[in-house]
Amino acid sequence: MRKLPDIKAKQPSAAINAIIVGKPEKHESAFKHVTGQAVYIDDQLEMSNQLHAAVGTGQIAHGKIKKLDLTEVYKADGVIAVVTAYDVPGQLDIGPVFPGDKLLAKDIVEFYGQPLFVVAACSHQQACQAVKLAKISYEPLPAIFETKQALEQKSFIRPPHVMQRGNAAFAINHAPHKITGQIIIGSQEHFYLEGQIANVIPSEDGGVVVYISSQHPAEIQRLVAEVLNIPFSLVTVEVRRLGGGFGGKETQAAPWACLAAILARRTQQPVKLRLNRHDDMVMTGKRHPFANSYCIGFDNDGRILGAEFTLSANCGYSPDLSDAVVDRAMFHVDNAYYLDQVKIVGNRCKTHLVSNTAFRGFGGPQGMLTVEAAIDDIARYLRADPLTIRKINFYDESPQPKSANRNITPYYQVVEQNILPKLVNNLEQNASYQQRRIQICEFNAENKVLKKGLSLTPVKFGISFTAKHLNQAGALIHIYTDGSIHLNHGGTEMGQGLFTKVAQIVAEEFQVDRRNIFISATRTDKVPNTTATAASSGTDLNGKAAQNAARTIKKRLTDFVAQHFVVDKHEIFFIDNYVKFGERSISFSELIQLAYVNRISLSATGYYSTPKIHYDREKAAGRPFFYFANGAAVSEVIVDSLTGEYKVLRVDILHDVGKSINPAIDTGQVEGGFVQGMGWLTTEELVWNDQGQLLTTGPDTYKIPTVGDIPVDFRVQFFSDTPNPEKTIYQSKAVGEPPFMLAISVWTAIRDAISSISNYSISPKLDTPATPERVLQAIELIRAESKAGV
Repeated sequence: MRKLPDIKAKQPSAAINAIIVGKPEKHESAFKHVTGQAVYIDDQLEMSNQLHAAVGTGQIAHGKIKKLDLTEVYKADGVIAVVTAYDVPGQLDIGPVFPGDKLLAKDIVEFYGQPLFVVAACSHQQACQAVKLAKISYEPLPAIFETKQALEQKSFIRPPHVMQRGNAAFAINHAPHKITGQIIIGSQEHFYLEGQIANVIPSEDGGVVVYISSQHPAEIQRLVAEVLNIPFSLVTVEVRRLGGGFGGKETQAAPWACLAAILARRTQQPVKLRLNRHDDMVMTGKRHPFANSYCIGFDNDGRILGAEFTLSANCGYSPDLSDAVVDRAMFHVDNAYYLDQVKIVGNRCKTHLVSNTAFRGFGGPQGMLTVEAAIDDIARYLRADPLTIRKINFYDESPQPKSANRNITPYYQVVEQNILPKLVNNLEQNASYQQRRIQICEFNAENKVLKKGLSLTPVKFGISFTAKHLNQAGALIHIYTDGSIHLNHGGTEMGQGLFTKVAQIVAEEFQVDRRNIFISATRTDKVPNTTATAASSGTDLNGKAAQNAARTIKKRLTDFVAQHFVVDKHEIFFIDNYVKFGERSISFSELIQLAYVNRISLSATGYYSTPKIHYDREKAAGRPFFYFANGAAVSEVIVDSLTGEYKVLRVDILHDVGKSINPAIDTGQVEGGFVQGMGWLTTEELVWNDQGQLLTTGPDTYKIPTVGDIPVDFRVQFFSDTPNPEKTIYQSKAVGEPPFMLAISVWTAIRDAISSISNYSISPKLDTPATPERVLQAIELIRAESKAGV
């Protein structure tokens, strides 16, 4: 008999210390990723009658379709079928929330590159060549491309929304000081490594099986069924892994699955639709660009007394998820700061560009950047260190209810675990912020050309879907008679390590090795009606659902052991691949075999829904977030004032993940999120011509960060001893999106370097992305203003 660690009698098994959760386990597919063995959609074996699809698009931003001649397309080599809007058997509108997202344009084109028809051919190349043979004529209509123009014409995809508390205008006008400002925030391409792709295979009874790279299998199931006009249950969607998503495959993976499904139904052959990089960038939405303005009233110390924000998003031609994106921008324009008298207006502008969509942070970054710009402006106005102004305006860290008046957000949610003041003080000390601030001021005084900048910015990010019904998840666990465990849940694995974390959770519950947990592809016929893997909620939701399923089986096993071996339930412990009861023990696999022989069910579903959350949009009040994740970053940059070029020299990050389920994966998420955020604010510039045609359609013209852009000195630490007070999975906190916004410190550090030219008396105008050209323009403007004595 194996000797096991002594365990105190009567100790409940749930109290055993975690031995798997909290370990820096490697990603479950790490070896496959590195060796190329990981199977993506385009790696799957094709059938002998496999067809390939390509999409024909409109070549005008806004116009009526006068003629769509596809004669030559039908005649092209290898073409088997052609489908237009008139051939769609079911629903043409695939809007995820509100109507307006057309699968194929029928009479009017509303953005350059909008899908008009789709072709199935014997090869990918033949399909791509065939769509070029279409002859299309248009009657041009007026087009709107810019947010300013949309505001002037009151062109909205949804009505504006207002969130307010008190009388902001009165507070601003009676404050000792007042500033106003505007900022244009650029867009961002998701640039996932695996582009949009779907492979659809016809099945019996008119159904289909869809293999797709999507963050939302259940929505793909629904939309494919509605487009084909069949029951949802006849559509099975499978997702094993995504080669990146970042929100770009939450809603906008659906059109390609739907088009492939129509062709598969028509031809009764499997159809794969894979977008080339150029077509992917043209036909799919980006991060929403915003044009934001602010008016702030404050006292002599820099404490904000009143604030008005107007956040205007360029949503593109259709609703998609824009309503929720702008809402989240409004929820996060306060960031870490208490705004007493405040008014926030959110505009959802309709333009004739591709419909913008979800992207990591989902509007939060655009809101946060705006208030951070305002904080910097206050600091320059008062000739103070921006960090001082930030700390003065933090939400109060005192306990409730004494300081409740400074712990309530503009939407009336109480900030219950406000650790940011302590976290920022800790980072300020560990990163030697004050000493480096003195050194940088001395460096800038001595150097006319090279200027350094330093900035510390915080992040307070709400975790939950703001649509309450989306905060739910399911899971399925089977234990086979050899003791191996099959795990399935509704979340999708896109490289972020979700499968690894949930497997660790299940292993922890049964106290078995993680390698004993086998994870299968996400499938709608295993776990139905799932939520998109988004909003940083993948582990929170699916981890809890998997834990629920595991505990159901574990209770059955515990009851069985108690009855079979005649022992007290409280003396039964699962530990280290064994189950101990009294002075005896049995291996986990032996127990499973014994349970099977005694007809104990070894399969269970699990379910979880997030508690406490609610929000009344009419009143703009409630608790839309279960909790807040926090972090802060110090960034140091050096700028060449003659060229506008710059380099990030050092970054110190202190981030709050609660009790980390997997520190290695969480560290990767923090590092990756930060660098992606840095790209959004610095190098990633999307350019359209005056006809609404996207010009930056590949890596030759669109610059994502490379290894050379990573900070020279990059330090990441987790804030210790901050377990989540809410009942999340093992008291962890979400880590997917919050680190993205830590990169705001790079943009504010660049502004700091530019401001040094005026001896920190002028806050520079610097829209994003802060390319070297924009930085140089800001420098020249600062020099001109300084010379003029402005």
